[in-house]
Amino acid sequence: MDSAVLLDLLGNENRRRILRLLATKPCYVTEISEYLDVSPKAVIDHLRKLEEAGLIESTTDDQRRKYFRITRSLRLEVSVSPYGFGAKSAYPAKSSLDMSGRCPHLSIELPDGPSIGPTTDLADLADEFSRLQDLDRELSLAQRWVQGRVEDILSRIDDRLGTEADSRFFAAVLAALIETNGTPAAVADEVGARERTVADALSRLADVGVVAHETGSDDGHDRYRIR
Repeated sequence: MDSAVLLDLLGNENRRRILRLLATKPCYVTEISEYLDVSPKAVIDHLRKLEEAGLIESTTDDQRRKYFRITRSLRLEVSVSPYGFGAKSAYPAKSSLDMSGRCPHLSIELPDGPSIGPTTDLADLADEFSRLQDLDRELSLAQRWVQGRVEDILSRIDDRLGTEADSRFFAAVLAALIETNGTPAAVADEVGARERTVADALSRLADVGVVAHETGSDDGHDRYRIR
């Protein structure tokens, strides 16, 4: 689902309260109306929008009473900083996803123990739940640490180049120099920008002494390298 749509949808406090309630149990309109202290008509309108977005669904019981419940799980992340604004949404990965080799910068230790299946004891399920909660907290802390380091690096680039510079772009250019042969064309391809724009950025980085400009190479192409 588009992150902008989610932000607009969840920007309403009553819709957030509805989801908070439905996260505890399925409810019918009158229950939700009493919980929110708003009219059933307003509740129905909120439920319709949540249902159209695919976040909830309804079922009818034997008394023809319609119950609503959350139908899918997703994660919405919003990042606001002096260096950018972004929002992204993602659905949980399947439990069968093989994490080995997918996160080279992250080491997740999976202790030996019984595999989780239909016949797993409740005690083992509770133990696994507790372990994953701990992991979630650690990942959240690691994410905050990474964000802090990223902003520190971008701030340092600002100090060198001036606050009017696009520090994220210059950081990407410098990273691309490490991964490529250092020609403006190769760097431009790596960062997904026009070669002329990248060449101007490299020239500016050379002017402040961050990179070295090498001319007259064997193949006739100018190259840059980090000093």
